[in-house]
Amino acid sequence: MMAMEESAVVATSLRNITAGITGHAAGNDAQALTVTAVQAAIHACVVPVTQTEWVPLSEALGRVLAGDILSPIDLPGHDNSAMDGWALRSADLRADTDTQLTQVGTALAGHPYAGPVGPGECVRIMTGAMLPAGTDSVVMQEIVRADGMRIVIARGEHAGRNVRHRGESLLRGAVALPAGTLLRPSGIGLAASLGIQTVMVRRRLRVAFFSTGDELRMPGEVLRPGDIYDSNRQTVGAMLERLGCDAIDLGAIGDDPARLEAAFRQAAASADVVITTGGVSAGDHDFTRPLMEKLGEVLFWKIAIRPGRPMAFGRITADQKAACLFALPGNPVAVMVTFYQFVRSALLAMMGQTPAAPLALSLPLQHALRKKPGRTEFLRGIVESRDGLSSVRSTGSQGSAMLSSMCDANCFIVLRHEQGDVQQGDLVEVMLFEGLI
Repeated sequence: MMAMEESAVVATSLRNITAGITGHAAGNDAQALTVTAVQAAIHACVVPVTQTEWVPLSEALGRVLAGDILSPIDLPGHDNSAMDGWALRSADLRADTDTQLTQVGTALAGHPYAGPVGPGECVRIMTGAMLPAGTDSVVMQEIVRADGMRIVIARGEHAGRNVRHRGESLLRGAVALPAGTLLRPSGIGLAASLGIQTVMVRRRLRVAFFSTGDELRMPGEVLRPGDIYDSNRQTVGAMLERLGCDAIDLGAIGDDPARLEAAFRQAAASADVVITTGGVSAGDHDFTRPLMEKLGEVLFWKIAIRPGRPMAFGRITADQKAACLFALPGNPVAVMVTFYQFVRSALLAMMGQTPAAPLALSLPLQHALRKKPGRTEFLRGIVESRDGLSSVRSTGSQGSAMLSSMCDANCFIVLRHEQGDVQQGDLVEVMLFEGLI
């Protein structure tokens, strides 16, 4: 939670940043801002949570490290074999003829060979086994002719092969995982290989969310004329869970100013971030906007984006506590687009993760697309591979209420602000869902 005095500092930052981006209007619309300007403004305002906690490594998946993990050991801790074969002294290898050696023992992983290895001798060794003293090379078993304890190695074998040297992965005291790392399975495995049992992580980000509108019904309820099922709340909750947030579902709030104000106050008092869907426009029954202005400083932006043009960002306060606010559009696809283009990276920054831009590819388009310069468009697309070559096509109709198209798609086709019509075969920017959604 952020104290009121800290919130005041952020509010000043909001005003300054708003003034700084007014020159980033899009095209002929003096009120619409570019996607990049809005992204930069949001990131300039958010700060990571400061509270930390220690958790067992087995429970750390998806958490963000609050401090560097330093390697307490060399990794690997000893020279060892990268292959099944024979460990030997490279000085014994002959360049002009085959090398003949005598096997004097065996080294297994966890059961090293304890004796010395002299000239003309070798040791049978398995992958991961500690290299016997005196040896510095391993010859893989596939190129060795063995006859009992006598082995023959064809000429041309080079010294130093197939050995993993002590500390080549990490030296003792080196940074194994830096602060800000989002722990994935590979990071969990690396920490375990160092003998780490517990890690210090930022506490989970608390995000309260609710949807707005008299027409919303829960799945399973009977729809009256004009009603729709509330998909946005389920979608937002799932996106937050995927990010590892502590999601607080406040339900669907009807178009009642008193109920909406109570929901905003409850959300601000209990969470670091508040996310709403719907009611961001300026209609007669869109009460969200005046209530947000009443409870805090909120920036309302018209963004040069499709879908997702109307959005609000700011900070609201209740019970001497403040929370960041994202008020997203009501159409289901617009909710997902604005979440992944504006909210997700901000939440990760607040979680303490080191910033990393989503992976973008450049792929040929299977068909032409119409596009007006002056806005950024995020089209649902499908990346396909044939004969080893990848290309992308749209899912078809791009209506912002067509959530089924998000299920069909595996990527966003990103048509940037200045782009116009795109022809078949042109390269377009592609943002893959895997790793993002």
